[in-house]
Amino acid sequence: MQVVCLQEEAFYALFDKVIDHVEAKRRDMPDKWIDGEEAMHILRIKSTTTLQKLRDEGKIRFTQPQKKIILYDRDSLNEYLESYARETF
Repeated sequence: MQVVCLQEEAFYALFDKVIDHVEAKRRDMPDKWIDGEEAMHILRIKSTTTLQKLRDEGKIRFTQPQKKIILYDRDSLNEYLESYARETF
């Protein structure tokens, strides 16, 4: 086993680079919960009524943390689309 000695300044510089790298990776990940506008964009629909119908029928997951705030689960939207995917011949 090798022991690596670093000066304090070099250690903190390396530590800062690791933190920056981890934060950059985290920013690249899309949010799990999205608003109605983004949900409609993913589903390629233009009507909020259609989005509400999908929600009311239990076809997509949602959360309502406040009365006028409804967020949709990105994974459930993708699962909904996949459920209607047709296999090629």
